[in-house]
Amino acid sequence: MTATWLLAVTGGVLIGLSATLLLWLNGRVAGVSGILNGVLLPHGGDVAWRTTFLLGLIVAAGLYMALVPGAPQPRMDFPRAGLVVAGVLVGFGTRMANGCTSGHGVCGIGRLSVRSLAAVVTFMATAIATTSVVRHVIGGPV
Repeated sequence: MTATWLLAVTGGVLIGLSATLLLWLNGRVAGVSGILNGVLLPHGGDVAWRTTFLLGLIVAAGLYMALVPGAPQPRMDFPRAGLVVAGVLVGFGTRMANGCTSGHGVCGIGRLSVRSLAAVVTFMATAIATTSVVRHVIGGPV
């Protein structure tokens, strides 16, 4: 069985390489929320590459889960209402931050953006606080 750290490093390298190639070859930032926004609210014939990018994310994750023995599987023990609320809050935060974790964390920090660094620090602090409250105060699944 492949070491977990090796899979994580390989995934990180592939994400970084993909983001770099998208920027170098197409002049586009690989921020998933912005790419999805361009599919939902299209303008200027920009939909094909965005749709292909998003489908590639889904297909790659599915292939990984199907082909790698012991690959993590989606959890099903979360209350659906909580997931909807969390999704809305993440979407709201993404719009407020003018980008998502992939855009700021992978691409923004890679471009040495101070704004992206501030956004990632905020994302991480909020995630740590939320997980602590849900796990230790409310007692929900984490």
